[in-house]
Order: sequence, then structure tokens, then C-alpha cells
Amino acid sequence: MENGGLFLGIELGSTRIKAVLIDSKFAPVASGSYGWENKFEDGWWTYSLDEALVGLRESFRALSDDHFSRTGKRLENVCAIGVSAMMHGYLALDENMKPLAPFRTWRNARTQKASDELTELFGVRVPQRWSVSNLYQCMLNGDEHVKRLDSITTLSGYVHRLLTGRNEVGLNEASGMFPVRDGDYDENAVKIFDSIANRMGYSRNVRSVFPKVRPAGYRGAVLTEEGARLLDPDGDLRPGIPLCPPEGDAGTGMVATNCVRPGTCSLSAGTSVFALLINDRPLSGIYREADVMKTPDGKDVALVHSNNGCTEIDNWVGLFYEFASLCGADISKSDLYSLLYSKAASAPPDCGRITAFNCVAYEPIEKIEAGFPLVYRNFDSALTLAGFFRAQISAIFAPLKAGLKTLEANEGVRPRRVFAHGGLFKVPGIAQQILADALDAPVSVMNCAGEGGAYGMALLAAYMIRSENKPLADWLDGAVFPGAEVSTLYPDPEGVRGFRKFIENHNKGLKALRALGGE
Repeated sequence: MENGGLFLGIELGSTRIKAVLIDSKFAPVASGSYGWENKFEDGWWTYSLDEALVGLRESFRALSDDHFSRTGKRLENVCAIGVSAMMHGYLALDENMKPLAPFRTWRNARTQKASDELTELFGVRVPQRWSVSNLYQCMLNGDEHVKRLDSITTLSGYVHRLLTGRNEVGLNEASGMFPVRDGDYDENAVKIFDSIANRMGYSRNVRSVFPKVRPAGYRGAVLTEEGARLLDPDGDLRPGIPLCPPEGDAGTGMVATNCVRPGTCSLSAGTSVFALLINDRPLSGIYREADVMKTPDGKDVALVHSNNGCTEIDNWVGLFYEFASLCGADISKSDLYSLLYSKAASAPPDCGRITAFNCVAYEPIEKIEAGFPLVYRNFDSALTLAGFFRAQISAIFAPLKAGLKTLEANEGVRPRRVFAHGGLFKVPGIAQQILADALDAPVSVMNCAGEGGAYGMALLAAYMIRSENKPLADWLDGAVFPGAEVSTLYPDPEGVRGFRKFIENHNKGLKALRALGGE
């Protein structure tokens, strides 16, 4: 095929918009990225949609330049494209696709009433970040824009629609917008919500407002002329390229780590951290610590999602970078990360009784209502650089451990082996070992882990074209991952005991943190 059977995956992540090109053997061959950050404006965590489009173009331009430097050819055509973004949230649009309210991300915590009422009505946990929670809270608040609402979508669905003109999302993304059953929105939940909306004076129904649900492998969308120019203003990229259904970062993480088969567990650690346990049955109960989702091809998933991941440790690295610059040290941030993370490996497994909380936003698992990062230690414990940074890494996994403990106690499910990816694991070994000790389970990182969701999205694009009607799990096993380079670390007994001591100290500090965070 033209351009050697290339597939393009794009992900609008929490700190980077990234584009990855893979070849016919599913290996990354070019990439490009654009850095951006969320903003807290008027009480909401949000991103600028204008900047999203700038980042989309800039990441594609960087990828195209990378491809040109390697091949001497401009990137004019690929076999398929896929778009992913941060899961869920709320993007309300009018009939002309103009936003009616600022984009509300997964990080917000202002929909508790809606979340509680819908969980009771639907009989499944409906988290605050789900799109339907945001919509219902707007209805309860009497927000004026709801009357003019034509559709709601997610960030990935929005970009996909700009590129193709089609209002649709993948099955995994849809399962974080509204309850899903048998490959579509749950009909019983649809009837319940439509009845509520009608009583409140809203005539629109779920199926006319929410995007269509598409499973992995579904084919129908193509890149329009307008979409091609949006992505590539230089005019090289041709319209007519097929696009697979857009997905959230949970779905792309599962695919990138080959975790779509029951019994596997995918873990992502970036701005947030979440574990996805793929099960052969739905959860039997409703838990504050765990959500229900679907894989891109419809398998049941238990999601343990912590709102706080690497943001605070990145802040501390930034502080040390400022200090290094003040001292005249010539060191890159990348090298500084490696230096500080490696130092953490020399600390005692309990972090020398230094305890950290990385909550820059609310933390539902631990009932922390507002962000308030915190570090404390015993009066007689030494304040060491190694212990401090090990505590920061350990804090990232503390809420996750609590959520997984709840699932094991009530559902009898626990991760037997974890496949991890995300920015935290770019420095080899350190965070991976702490995670293995925290979960008391082997943790594997693939050589493509640093490419993250953009790589997983490229694989979903390839699956749409080259699946040969195989189930997604079988195709990934047989076509993509049989020769993958995998690094696996196993729990160390001393490390397991040390992390338990860290958690004991962590739990003692929760009462103080909840008070500081406005419980």
C-alpha cells in the first residue's frame, strides 16, 4: 500500500498532544508532539479548544517533519487514522458545533448530586466525570445553555467530528459517557434519563444528543477535505483516508499494553493514574472506588481511577531544576528526572517514614474534596533526598492500592500481572519496582510504553483495516505483540513490607488532609 502501510494515531493527552506513525509491522517510525496544560478557570478544570486545534496541527507537523527527515518524502497518505483524548468530561455543542460552555475535563468535582442520583436510578456507579453526570448537573442547576443544546461529546469525539463530519465515539469512550450494555447505550438507563429530562421540560433524548456508539473495527468515517486541511494546513495530506472510531485514553492504554482479554490488567500513570482490570463478568456491586467500563470491543472492565498522578512530582522536579539553574548546573530536565528517580531507588522501602500526598485536585477514592498537596514526616526521621522522592512516587500509587483492595475484598478480583505505560515509566525500573511492591504483583513495561495512547490509537486504526475478522485480543496477540520487548519486575518481599508501612503512615495523615482540603 502507498507509504508502506502506515497508520497514524493521535492522542490529546493531559500534558501533550502526540501523533505517532506506525508501519506495517506495527512499530513506531515517526512521532511529533505539542505540550499543553489544563487551566483552572471560573471554578472548572478546562483546556482551550482553540489550543487543542493548534496542538493537533503542530503535533502532525512535527510528525510529518520527522517522517520527511527519515524518508525524504512528505507524508501525503496513510492507510488509516485514529484520534484519542482524555476520557469523558463534557463538551456541549450547538447545531453549528459551537461550544455552549467551556470544555469540562475529567478532573472536575462539581457534579456530586447528579452522580449520586444517577447511580441510584441506574443501579450502576456513575462517576462525577462521566458526561451524563455533567449534563444532569447542568439540568439540576438550570444552566441556560442546556436549552440550546444540540449534542454533547468528548474531546476525542469533537476532534473526530471536525475531521470526518460524523458524530460517533468508540465503545470504550461511550462507556464513560453513559451506561453501556450489549454494545450500545443501556436501554433501561436511556428510558430512565429521558423520563427525567421530559419531566424537567427538556424534549431532547439521550440518543439524539449523545454520539453514536461504534465498536473496535467499525469502518465508515473518512477524512474530509476540511478535516485534511485542519490537520495539515500545508496541503500535503490527502482527504479520503479512513478513520476508526475515536477512543478515550483508557481504551488506547488497554490496546497499547495488550490488555483487552479477561484476566489482564492495564495501568496508566500520567496526570491521573488508573488501573483497568478486564473481567469475564460485570461487577456484582457498586463501589465508590471502582467504575464500570468496556474495552473497545465490549469486554467488562473494572476501572480504579485516581485523579492525581504525576503533576505534583513534576512540580518538585521543576523546583529542583530551578535550583540547579540557580547554581549554574548545566542539566536537562530529562536527565534531572533520571537522576532524582534513580536516587529514590536507594531509599528505604517505607521512604524513611516520609509521607507524601500528591492531591492537586479532588481525590474520590480517599474522600479528599479539594486539592492540597502535602508532605510530612516523623520528628525523628531523616529528611533525605532519596526518601523524599520515593515518597512522591509511592504517593502516586496509594489511592490506587486502596481501590484495588476494595475490589479484591468484595469481588475476589485482583491484578495477577500488570502491564504499565505512561510518562512515569520513562525512567526505567524505579517506578515500575515500587508499583510491583505496592500491588504485590509482577509489573511489565513494553518497549513502546513511552508512546502511550497515541500508539494504542494507531493500533486501533490498523485493526480496522487489517483485522481479518479476528477478535481484537486474538489480533493483538497474533499480529502485534508476539515479538514485543517486555521488561518485567517482580515484587520484592522487603519492598512489599515497606510499602505497607508507607500506606499505614499515609492513612494516618488522611484525616488532616481531608480537613485541609475542606471536608
